[in-house]
Amino acid sequence: MVPELPPLPALTRAEGEFVDAYLAVVDLLGRINPARTEHTYGALRAAQALVGRAAALRDALDLMHARGEIEVHAETLARALRVLDGERRSGRVTVPRMPAG
Repeated sequence: MVPELPPLPALTRAEGEFVDAYLAVVDLLGRINPARTEHTYGALRAAQALVGRAAALRDALDLMHARGEIEVHAETLARALRVLDGERRSGRVTVPRMPAG
């Protein structure tokens, strides 16, 4: 039985797009990470896709700003990121630890 995830916090449409676009960028950066990738072709494809996802991230932030959403509610968005597995997904962007020994 799969454990039930906590519900996403209430987000505006633009905040939801911001979180989704941010996680898409993080996923692509994880695929590009030279310390974790194994093949140049997959990293190349991720790098090519990164341009479009970065534009979507910019557009989400632009929409928030245009609608008067001038503050980023970091605590609420962090909760949304945790529900959407953001901690694991962002971990692929880091450099792995050196093996002990």
